[in-house]
Amino acid sequence: MVVLANPPTEQISIIKPQKPHAYFSGVPVIDLSTPGSDAAIVRACEEFGFFKVTNHGVSKELMAKLEAEAVKFFSLPQFEKEKAGPPNPSGYGNKRIGPNGDVGWVEYLLFEINSKPMSSVSLAFLREPLASSFRSALNEYISAIRNLAAEVLELMAQGLGMKQRDILSKLVMSQDSDLMFRLNHYPPCPVLKELNCNLTGFGEHTDPQVISILRSNNSNGFQIALKDGGWVSVPPDQDSFFINAGDTLQVLTNGRFRSVRHRVVTNGSKSRVSMIFFGGPPPNKIITPLPQLLGEEKKSRYIELTWADYKKAAYKSRLADNRLALFEKHMT
Repeated sequence: MVVLANPPTEQISIIKPQKPHAYFSGVPVIDLSTPGSDAAIVRACEEFGFFKVTNHGVSKELMAKLEAEAVKFFSLPQFEKEKAGPPNPSGYGNKRIGPNGDVGWVEYLLFEINSKPMSSVSLAFLREPLASSFRSALNEYISAIRNLAAEVLELMAQGLGMKQRDILSKLVMSQDSDLMFRLNHYPPCPVLKELNCNLTGFGEHTDPQVISILRSNNSNGFQIALKDGGWVSVPPDQDSFFINAGDTLQVLTNGRFRSVRHRVVTNGSKSRVSMIFFGGPPPNKIITPLPQLLGEEKKSRYIELTWADYKKAAYKSRLADNRLALFEKHMT
């Protein structure tokens, strides 16, 4: 493994591409407008913990509007972007991902949104009229994506045979649901062309939350790990949304659904912008498998924990750590 140091204290991994320009053809594509999408979502979560949705009802104009605002922000001089301040929890970050030593070829804006309208989130680091247009785009987009998350979670519940259709969706639609939103920018890195390498943009990890909804521009770099541990590249699609099952969803389904391990690599020639919604439950919500999914033996694979406890433990770990191992029971 080679590392790129910039500055010397930041060691960003360089990865030799195994199959240049080869995309994984097995990504489940689910049309939300067709009958049977609930069962298809369940199959995708069992096999991959990941799928793509089409006919999702979110307008292309709305997606493009927020992407344009993100591009404007990331095009600002560095000293202007740094006025957004380190992400604690909201703010601007550059290369350093969290407080535990993880780094990547990425800069980002992170927002803790909870149930607050974005008008209550300080965008004082932006001058007008950029602040107003950015805030408006964030409000519209997050509202639409939160509703999409609820729709997908209700289809999951239906596909699992749950009598209570909102048993999962209410976790992200409650007044005190813990919601995060992230804008990532992966700048070009010209030196990679000469090395014929990919640079780690965001290292391998699983998402702690219930569900994550990702949209990116038409640039490659997103990869998921299959059950055998092999990495595959996901074809870019700027009109659809990619859905990640998170750690909390794996616990709720008693391991039936997979929390997908994923990462982002950069090829150095094209800028990549992504927008990710993270849907988490209220802090005091006890995360434990749903009784209907315990199986005939009625055994849970996980100890009970609140979302606040799990989130605290997750954010103390490194990206690549198996965080759920802390809460797995030793089955006999």
